[in-house]
Amino acid sequence: MFDNKPKSYTDLLGKTNRIVEGTVIKGDVFSQADFRLDGELIGNFQSKGKIVIGPAGSVTGDIVCKNADIEGRFNGKIQVTEILNLKSKASIHGEVICGKLSVEPGAEFSASCVMKPNIKIGILNDGQQRPEETQQ
Repeated sequence: MFDNKPKSYTDLLGKTNRIVEGTVIKGDVFSQADFRLDGELIGNFQSKGKIVIGPAGSVTGDIVCKNADIEGRFNGKIQVTEILNLKSKASIHGEVICGKLSVEPGAEFSASCVMKPNIKIGILNDGQQRPEETQQ
């Protein structure tokens, strides 16, 4: 009658985790689904989906994800397998590795940047992330 099986990633598509303005998270966040951050994250973030950092949002740490839209502040290393969109009010400092990069006029971009169209994020045995190039 009641099915309490955990939902698969495909069931999570279209659903977004949300951290509202005024919330501060200290620690690492792992998410299978998309994520919207309007608060502050001091730590690392990893997702197989998309992260959106809203205008009031900020991240100090590392991000590994499939897609990212940043309108707030980011300081650290970000690895995006597909598209990184920087909105006009974004402030980015650190290191960027992405498949494609879109920067709106007005964005503050003070980072080293490597664009690799066929990037795939792998996980080392010690749990650390590393980019891997895929072959076509």
